[in-house]
Amino acid sequence: MAYASLRTTGFRNLKDEEVVTDSKDVYLVGENGQGKTNFLEALYFCSFGSSFRGVRDNDLIRTGEKSCSVTGSLKNSDHDRISVKIEEGKKTVQVDRKNLEDRKSLLLVAPAIVFCHEDMDFVSGPPERRRWFFDQSLSLYDPLYLDDLRRYRRILKIRNTLVKNRQIDLLDTVDSQIAVYGLELMTKRAEAVILFSKIFSELYRSVSALEGIGIRYVPSWKAETVDGVLRQLEQKRESDFLMGTSVSGPHRDRYSFTRFGVDFSDKASTGQRRLLALLLRVAQASRYREVTGLYPLLLLDDVLLELDPEKRMNFLRVLPDYEQAFFTFLPEEPYKRYSRGDTLVYNVKDGALKP
Repeated sequence: MAYASLRTTGFRNLKDEEVVTDSKDVYLVGENGQGKTNFLEALYFCSFGSSFRGVRDNDLIRTGEKSCSVTGSLKNSDHDRISVKIEEGKKTVQVDRKNLEDRKSLLLVAPAIVFCHEDMDFVSGPPERRRWFFDQSLSLYDPLYLDDLRRYRRILKIRNTLVKNRQIDLLDTVDSQIAVYGLELMTKRAEAVILFSKIFSELYRSVSALEGIGIRYVPSWKAETVDGVLRQLEQKRESDFLMGTSVSGPHRDRYSFTRFGVDFSDKASTGQRRLLALLLRVAQASRYREVTGLYPLLLLDDVLLELDPEKRMNFLRVLPDYEQAFFTFLPEEPYKRYSRGDTLVYNVKDGALKP
C-alpha cells in the first residue's frame, strides 16, 4: 500500500492543495516550522484518524477555519481512497466513500509507522509511554488485542469509580471480570515481548555493535491465574481505597531496556537512548511485516539529524523493506546522498510543497 497523492483542506498551516506522492521515497526539505511535520501528521491522520502528536482533533484545524479534511488516494491496495474530516466537533472517516463506524478498521487499510523526536519518551519518559508503545505495536497486527484492551479499560473505569466511592459490595463481581480481561492482556504482552526483544537486540547490535540489549516485561500482577489475581486484588484493596484508584493491574505494567539482563536505560548515553527509540520503531515495522505480510508506510521526521554519519548509514541499512517512506530534512543535511533516481523531493515553505 502507498499514497499516490494527498489532498489537505484547512489542515494546520498546509496549503489547500493536492500533492502527488507517487514514489517509493518522498523527501520533504525545509526549515523548521514550515510544515514538514504537519504533512507527515496529515498522512498519519489519514491512516489512523488521529494525530501522532497526541493533540485534540480541533487543534488540527487551521486558525480561522471551521473544519479540516485529509484525503489520500491509494495505490497497490484493495482500496482506492481514505478520507478523514473534522467539522463542528465531529469526525467522519471514510474508506472508498463509505463511512467507518470504528477506526479499528483502518489498521489494515493504510498502516503507518512514525519515527519522531517524541519517541525518546519510550526510553526516557514515564512507564505509561512504554506501555502505550507496546499496546500500539500489538494492536497494529492483532485487532483482538485492541478489543481486549478496550474491554479492560472499560471495566477498569468502573472499578475505579467503585473504589473511589468505597462500594465494596460490587467490587467482587467487577474484580472477577477485570482479572479475566487483565490476564488476556498479560499473556499477549509477555509473548510479544519475547519475539520483539529478539528482533530489537539484533537490530541494536547491527547498528551500534553493542551486544546483549533486550527488553524486559514486568507485569504488575505476579499471579498467572484468575484465583491468584483475585487474591492479589483483595490484598491491595486498602491501598486502592487509600489512593482512590486501582493501584495494580496491566495499566501499571512496566517495560525496561536491559543489557545482559541488567537495566540499561539509566546507564545509556543520550545517543544510545536516541538509538534505542529509533530502533524500537524499526522493530515495530519489522514485527508488523513479519506477522501480517504487509508493508507499513514509514514516516521519518528528522530522524537522521542526531546520528553520526556512520550510524546514519547503518540505520538506513536496517530499515525494513517498505513500499513507501516519507523523510523530512533540513536544507543543510546531505539528503541527496540518500536519494534514488525516482525519489520525489519537495521544498516546503509556509505550508506549500514545491518540487
